[in-house]
Amino acid sequence: MQIADRLDGPALAAAVEAFRDALRSHRDYIDRLNVYPVPDGDTGTNMALTAESVVAEIERQESRDLGTVAKAMSYGSLMGARGNSGVILAQILRGISETVGGRDDIDAETLADGLRHAGRRAYEAVQNPVEGTMLTVARAAGDGAGCVDPKEGLVAVLEGASRAARAALERTPDQLPVLKAAGVVDSGGSGFVLLVDALLHVADGRPMPVPPGSPTRQAPTPQARAESPGGSGVGDLRYEVMYLLEAPDELVPAFREVWSGIGDSIVVVGGDGLWNCHIHTDDIGAAIEAALEAGRPRRIRVTDLREEVEEEKWVRAAEGTEAAGDGPEDPVVTSVVAVCNGDGVRRIFRSLGVHHVVGGGQSMNPSTAEILKAIEATNSEQVVVLPNNKNIIPVARQAAREASKPVVVVETKGIQEGFAALLEYDPEGNADANGDLMARSAARVVAGEVTRAVRPSVSDAGPIHEGDFLGISRERIEVVAPDVVGAATGLLGRLVDPERHEIVTVIAGEGSTVADTRRISQWLSDSLPGMETEIHQGGQPLYPYLFSVE
Repeated sequence: MQIADRLDGPALAAAVEAFRDALRSHRDYIDRLNVYPVPDGDTGTNMALTAESVVAEIERQESRDLGTVAKAMSYGSLMGARGNSGVILAQILRGISETVGGRDDIDAETLADGLRHAGRRAYEAVQNPVEGTMLTVARAAGDGAGCVDPKEGLVAVLEGASRAARAALERTPDQLPVLKAAGVVDSGGSGFVLLVDALLHVADGRPMPVPPGSPTRQAPTPQARAESPGGSGVGDLRYEVMYLLEAPDELVPAFREVWSGIGDSIVVVGGDGLWNCHIHTDDIGAAIEAALEAGRPRRIRVTDLREEVEEEKWVRAAEGTEAAGDGPEDPVVTSVVAVCNGDGVRRIFRSLGVHHVVGGGQSMNPSTAEILKAIEATNSEQVVVLPNNKNIIPVARQAAREASKPVVVVETKGIQEGFAALLEYDPEGNADANGDLMARSAARVVAGEVTRAVRPSVSDAGPIHEGDFLGISRERIEVVAPDVVGAATGLLGRLVDPERHEIVTVIAGEGSTVADTRRISQWLSDSLPGMETEIHQGGQPLYPYLFSVE
């Protein structure tokens, strides 16, 4: 292949597609670099889904001129961004787009300018930038590109960016102690370097890197392994792929036939152009490409079956999302959009005045487009959004900026704060006044949660092994325990101050049992006499217990 001195629109589109494919293949590796042990919307998954949206937007365009491709890259990344890593990636791609969009092609100097601007854009996306992350690696790539004389050519500029980015990635454990303790590099930075690889692939024909083996981590001791729950019950096929598919009914039999050759546990239900699709497979790319052949997939979710094995959880979540409602019958000044999961949680939000629910939470981060759609569907002049997850806050902010009406994001980090915020909600007040009062109410809640570790890690509470139960406050992991009740009671012992608090609300989710809930309630009665306890069935996935202390 001849070395390219310039990149045109089709070449940029090809680079984005190569980047998307690389994120697909590296997704599991990048996810496993995450150092926090809880199940969440992992970095590799969020970056891959964001890139999928970019490629889909480019493919919808009739033209492949550079301006059209750049505009599609910017819009697709904006609307498809998921989680913190997706928002940062969107800003990087938008930074490149803004630099190259007004040109006929991309030369060495323009590309260097674009990478530098992408790094600046990335920092703008984060309120409190932290070094040793994807931000650091993106900025290094721009600096490395800028250190090369443009006269040396476009490939030389990319080589400078690649060297600098990889060097910065290797230094990330020296900048973040939590990375050094886990023996890994930053996950988002690992995803970013694939973008430079994709540009080199198109410009110089270099092969894309293959995913490395699983990252080395601090391993559990043999004794801990013996004490951990044995056997995941997962079959040979590694991944669960799920999405909604917009496709003509007559094309679905062919779609099913393709899927039958790449996996099992296949469920394709629906009709009238909208289908709920589910498969277990080892080939994520083929499972998604089959949808692109038939129509348009959306709300794509990929799950590692070694971490989650209850597929019915997604089916219920998807059904709840689709049945979120059509907004209030009568117009109000300010309506509320909330992000949540779990049938019981949805009912509670509805009872507190929420008009539209967006399905999402841990491990299921909604996109900018999904939140924006709910905002625009409200029958109100203004909107308050409750993201109810720290990883969804930046996406909610992005949706608010794109909305056609005033939107205030109350930065709730969990549904506990969301419930508290709604106690101050006034549908006839404006969004700013509501946002202020609701934020103050949310801040008064002391929140905690219990979940199960999906990977080994270290914490102030001690070493963590896969399968341990974790009691987590908003500040840190407070308790590591072998059983759910031990984690719950240990956490409540740290959260509740009998001198200041009066009410403990327990929200039971999937994985809880009546017996365990009774044991936790009895512990509260015995250990904190006089404390009022309220118990609700939330049905939220991944977190058997959520606590709110007021």
